[in-house]
Amino acid sequence: LLTVMKGLPMTYGKDMQEDKEPLFDAADTLQLCVTAMTGMVRDMRARREDLRRATDHGFITATDLADWLVRRLDMPFRQAHHVTGSIVRLAEERDCALAELPLADMQEIEPRIDAEVFEVLSVEKAVASRNSEGGTAPQAVHRAIAAARERFL
Repeated sequence: LLTVMKGLPMTYGKDMQEDKEPLFDAADTLQLCVTAMTGMVRDMRARREDLRRATDHGFITATDLADWLVRRLDMPFRQAHHVTGSIVRLAEERDCALAELPLADMQEIEPRIDAEVFEVLSVEKAVASRNSEGGTAPQAVHRAIAAARERFL
């Protein structure tokens, strides 16, 4: 809208008759959304047990495994991706989480894997390892909350 207005001569106003209706509609919709979200977030309660249980499904630490293979074993990421895929496939076949696979079974896929791998397969450690801005580590979350409070409250 501002770009259109910027390109018009100062005395030309006919295009400005119907341009504001969608803008006001968008503002009204945004206000309704903010009101709904405010109530939803205010009344929201996290059930820690359910959240923790949900992390046992879906192989959410697979990326951490691939990253560990690259860092610890100096493996090219393409190969680490392939190895991780094979380990995930094995866990799917056995209907278990990655951390529940025996070390010997993972070593059949990649012999250089050692017991240290179980540290990166821990959901808690995966969350805690992301300590950068916007990350999931408790320190990063506390910083984000403090910044939001300072900015918005």
